[in-house]
Amino acid sequence: MKIAVLQGSPHKSGSSNTLAKEFMRGAKEAGHNVTVLDAAHMDMHPCLGCGHCGMNGECVHKDDNQTIRDTLLSSDMVVFATPIYYFGVSSQLKMVIDRFYSYTMKLSGKHLKAVLITAAWDDNEDVMPYCASYYEKLCRYMNFENCGIVLGTGCGTPETTKESVHMQKAYQFGKSV
Repeated sequence: MKIAVLQGSPHKSGSSNTLAKEFMRGAKEAGHNVTVLDAAHMDMHPCLGCGHCGMNGECVHKDDNQTIRDTLLSSDMVVFATPIYYFGVSSQLKMVIDRFYSYTMKLSGKHLKAVLITAAWDDNEDVMPYCASYYEKLCRYMNFENCGIVLGTGCGTPETTKESVHMQKAYQFGKSV
């Protein structure tokens, strides 16, 4: 299976990317092909809502969205890896998701498998529901098959993340897809 991992953290070695790395390690050991798209460090611009693309055409922006588009359209699974910022995905990842608009028809027609991997400083129960709900709605709208979620609560630093139970969960999840 071809897996595209969209990393949305501005911290290359941050907690969400640390969890994603464990997922990828498991997926690679299971024989899957994994491509990482470091969305937080790519040349991306926000959707203007101009309608030029008609949800199935060329975007007015000339940036790295074409690379993301080509990778997703040739993949079987997308993994959204993000830190939790004010109860949602990072703005860097949200910008990439918003740009799905220019190829919504093609992307939703792929019926990609999808995974969400998050990391939050807080381990409070009310930290993750909004992000999880957003991801679940995105899956329904885009015809993605929700294969599961790793909610890395209490992962405030890469060090605490590495010591958490979420590392093993992410690794095992990657091996099982």
